Amino acid sequence: MGQLAVRALRAVLAVVLAGTVCVQALMMWVLVSGSDPEDGSLPLTPLRVITILGMASAQVAVVSVWRLVTMVRRGTVFSHAAFRYVDAVIGAIVAAALLWFAVTAINAPGQRDDPGVTVIMGGIGVAILGVALIVLVLRMLLAQAVARDVEATRMQAELDEVI
Repeated sequence: MGQLAVRALRAVLAVVLAGTVCVQALMMWVLVSGSDPEDGSLPLTPLRVITILGMASAQVAVVSVWRLVTMVRRGTVFSHAAFRYVDAVIGAIVAAALLWFAVTAINAPGQRDDPGVTVIMGGIGVAILGVALIVLVLRMLLAQAVARDVEATRMQAELDEVI
């Protein structure tokens, strides 16, 4: 991975992490201070809590990707240590999908006149789960690469013994 790509990715990850922390802090302040301007049209407090949790799942994914990029730069990504970070990304994506389904359920009663919105929101949740499945497939590819790397190391050791 090129130095420019690593720096650009880390810059994006840092901005996302800082932005989510700021939004979380502001939303927590609104919830704790009681200055919630809720007018009863939407249940804003549950939506804010879900948003805070959703941003936490994004933060888990950002930190995990940061660690994976670090492993790529060090050349250690093809190791068993990488699996915990990939699993964390998968878990964060699944958590985000479940939180999206919760938002869909909260929003559904207000969409009785137009249920298509709820169907579309449900479809978005399924698409988010699809992203988790894609990352799961990539995890399987990583597992194959790690196995091949271990096998190549073993074969190199055997070849060194023969020579």
